[in-house]
Amino acid sequence: MPTPFAQTSGGDESGDRKSNSEVGRVMRDKEDERVDSSRRTWLITTTAVGGCGAVAAVVPFVDSLEPSAKAKAAGAPVEVDISGLQPGQLMTVAWRGKPVWILNRTPDMMADVKKADPEVVDPNSKNPFSMPMPKYCQNEYRSREDHKNILVVVAVCTHLGCTPTPRFTPGPQANLPDNWPGGFLCPCHGSTYDLDGRVFKDKPAPQNLDVPRYMFTDSAGTKLVIGKDEEGEA
Repeated sequence: MPTPFAQTSGGDESGDRKSNSEVGRVMRDKEDERVDSSRRTWLITTTAVGGCGAVAAVVPFVDSLEPSAKAKAAGAPVEVDISGLQPGQLMTVAWRGKPVWILNRTPDMMADVKKADPEVVDPNSKNPFSMPMPKYCQNEYRSREDHKNILVVVAVCTHLGCTPTPRFTPGPQANLPDNWPGGFLCPCHGSTYDLDGRVFKDKPAPQNLDVPRYMFTDSAGTKLVIGKDEEGEA
């Protein structure tokens, strides 16, 4: 005798259950996608904020918000007042959508540059990364002769485009060699740069940090323009 479970009418119920299951699966996939997207956004935001915090904890940090965001995005030269930039301080400005560091190096920092000469891949910057090396910066300090202490470099790692963090204190410390002379560390893959922005040997990054064209607009060296020099705009 047939059992109730063998009724042919059960086929429609099975189809309904299958349809409901399919709808549920699609809804779950969409929800998972939304959650994953939110998680990625949160991770990116957290990483960016954490990176800024690390910089602030290591070295006095000064931000310049001039010129306007539209001018920066368009690639216009950036005028910067560095009169308040004290020895040992680092300033970050935006130029062509990239962060650019302006570092006022102390005499000890300048000495650390000399110490690093044998340890870097390209001490004379013969192989620039994404832009030509300005002739006036083709020297040991990669800076203008009349203001050797001021370093201007694009703060984009030449490995995968991350932004390194300042590690100016020399000596043993986490994620750095015991003979660390002071410089910059890219936390993504461990590339390190000296206080000239030159990459150390045996690191993922293949080239030194870029030096953009720049010039001082006063003899005291308190005002400079990034993206422009005596020959015109970059």
